[in-house]
Amino acid sequence: MSSDLLSTQSLKNSSHITNPLFLEALRGQNRGKRPPIWIMRQAGRSLPSYRKLREKYPLDELFRTPELIYQITKLPLDDLGVDAAILFADILHVASLMGSNVHFKPQGGIEIAPLVQNSEDLKKVCPRNVLETLGFVQEGIQMLKKELTVPLIGFAGGPFTVATYLANKKVKEWLFSEPESFHQFLDMLTDSTIEYLQMQIEAGVNAIQIFESWANLLSRPQFQEFVIPYLKKIQAALPEGFPLMVFCRGSTMFIDHLVAINPTGISVDWSRPLWEIRQQVPPSIALQGNLDPELLYAPKEVIQRETKKLLRSMQGDPAFIVNLGHGVLPDTPVDHVKYFVETVTTWQQGA
Repeated sequence: MSSDLLSTQSLKNSSHITNPLFLEALRGQNRGKRPPIWIMRQAGRSLPSYRKLREKYPLDELFRTPELIYQITKLPLDDLGVDAAILFADILHVASLMGSNVHFKPQGGIEIAPLVQNSEDLKKVCPRNVLETLGFVQEGIQMLKKELTVPLIGFAGGPFTVATYLANKKVKEWLFSEPESFHQFLDMLTDSTIEYLQMQIEAGVNAIQIFESWANLLSRPQFQEFVIPYLKKIQAALPEGFPLMVFCRGSTMFIDHLVAINPTGISVDWSRPLWEIRQQVPPSIALQGNLDPELLYAPKEVIQRETKKLLRSMQGDPAFIVNLGHGVLPDTPVDHVKYFVETVTTWQQGA
């Protein structure tokens, strides 16, 4: 796509948004207002409305039916009142593009046949067509964009993270023994990820988040070698200026590496105070986080105290988005999740 078309596409994706807090924070322009809030895994098992659908449909059907993608993505907007929606999908959709059959077990968990573990296996990989394989994602987004008045976040699993599943957890054995072929595989995964994300953007999402969930398996030098080049490649392939956020477990350990690629936003875990992280992250990069998901098991007065502590510590930061440091846990009381959101949405600067 040309840069002119990309710019037009970005504007088109935002044309029906009446709550722009999330996008303003990503641009570093949220001044004089409360920070926006969304929650990783907000459309999940903590919601009774989602559990009802899980009783009726198998996970494979939930993930691959446009009407159900539409319905589940919207649930936390109605049930929780968050400021952004995140597409109901799975980080392993890209694995399907590699020719791997992914099955989501009825009681949770993933069944996936190992695809590659060395250079010989790599010769057999033949990437599939994005629209033919994941067209249901495009349809779900298009349905959502007809109604949503908040931004829609699209996403994909990071190349290293998807590789860990396709190599049957023997990914480090591979990268140590055959680093060149492992880089080849990461490059293939990255190309398919880019096609998948471009499809999401053309369908209407307003921002992208990359979930490099298993990057904490790596040392800092390994992170620099096996994660950063592929994040840079993804970033370079997206429309100029299109919001790209990055999440990984142990993000505070890699914060300087992540800053160096200059993403739009970084999702931060709870191992260090967010105000302290801000000293290492320029104001041009939004920070998301960073409360411990287990806080939401605590009494409501504790949830309020810790949430307000975070809000006060980041007060006046125009590029701050409230979130958890990881996904909301499945058995979290839904009224605690609602209380967390309400504490943020009723917050007033200076309180």
